[in-house]
Amino acid sequence: MHDIRTIRDNPHAFDAALARRGDEPVSDSLLALDGERRARIQASETAQAEQNKASKEVGAAKARGDEAEFERLRALVAEKKAEVAALAAEAKDLDAQLSDMLARIANLPAEDVPEGADETENVEVNRWGSPRAFDFTPKEHFEIGGVAGAMDFEIAAKISGSRFVVLRGAVARIHRALAQFMIDTHVDKNGLTEVQTPVLVRDEAMYGTDKLPKFGEDSYQTTNGWWLVPTSEVPLTYSVAGDILEAGALPIRMTAHTLCFRSEAGSAGKDTSGMLRQHQFEKVEMVSVTHPDDSDAEQKRMLRCAEGLLEQLGVPYRTVILCTGDMGFGARRTYDIEAWLPGQDAYREISSVSTTGDFQARRMNARFRPEGGGKPAFVHTLNGSGLAVGRCLIAVLENGQQADGSVTLPEVLAPYLGGRLTLTADGRLA
Repeated sequence: MHDIRTIRDNPHAFDAALARRGDEPVSDSLLALDGERRARIQASETAQAEQNKASKEVGAAKARGDEAEFERLRALVAEKKAEVAALAAEAKDLDAQLSDMLARIANLPAEDVPEGADETENVEVNRWGSPRAFDFTPKEHFEIGGVAGAMDFEIAAKISGSRFVVLRGAVARIHRALAQFMIDTHVDKNGLTEVQTPVLVRDEAMYGTDKLPKFGEDSYQTTNGWWLVPTSEVPLTYSVAGDILEAGALPIRMTAHTLCFRSEAGSAGKDTSGMLRQHQFEKVEMVSVTHPDDSDAEQKRMLRCAEGLLEQLGVPYRTVILCTGDMGFGARRTYDIEAWLPGQDAYREISSVSTTGDFQARRMNARFRPEGGGKPAFVHTLNGSGLAVGRCLIAVLENGQQADGSVTLPEVLAPYLGGRLTLTADGRLA
């Protein structure tokens, strides 16, 4: 959410920042609506003052027996009372319109975000590991011998439809092991607090984390009004809604492993094979709530937390900073980590780490009290995948595949797999 006072102070800068995203200028429309709202408020205050003045004069007219003046003043009081109510209602309606307009405008990009129209203009900032040289043609995850029988899309389609999967046996265990490894690493090494959250949330939580009103079609809503979370960013971030935190309590660093649900609106025909793009998936999320002065450093810290997981798993990756045309709606700056998938001969996104600045905090009124006193200020919020579990499973399976259909698994998973680090060609752990 944007501060209308900032837009009033420098509308041209606001429009110029939106233009970097490829968005149309909106300051004229916003300020016109804001002007109408403020005019109604001022007129209401004037009418209220006139009502108050007339109310005082009513008693004086009655005391001196001036019946005609008494009746005139009584009528004036009633007239002004109705005028105040009408103007207040108009101001309230205009305020709701203004809030709705502001809620649909994307966050402004940070100055260091590269300009560009789409993902082809993202800028690589880091690369780790070298893609393995195979002496056979590597397969996609669902084609690998030891995986094919345990990754069932037909049964999932019978149960739920397209873009779902049923995992069985050793592959299901590897998937679970990856999630446990991520959570344990974040808690034991990265200093995050594990949180178990609901996956059903209210409108307010979706709105506060910028998923509503603009992107309702991207999520699922139950018949009784709850939303299924697109990511645990929603409940983790919204947990501080309405709070005034002590500065000394910052940063708050949280992680959660949850189911996530996305309608994948607009992705028809894209990544239809395998489990790369699903309606239901699991993700380990990282969320930080920070002092504004610390949010840029916190984003880099979170990025390293996510990159470190892939390094421990031995999965080559590259990190890119998203250009202005490819950033998400609420992001001020986003880094994507792309894991190497030999079956696709391509790097594919496995994590996004974003800072929203105070964009979400304004929507949910999350503030902190500065040390030494002073007016409460908005916190900054950040979120990042650490990591998408299903995509991580894909990366581990494809990078570890062998010519005979087996898969060699990363050493760091040994404690979670009973020390067995080979997925055999017939789908067993050995």
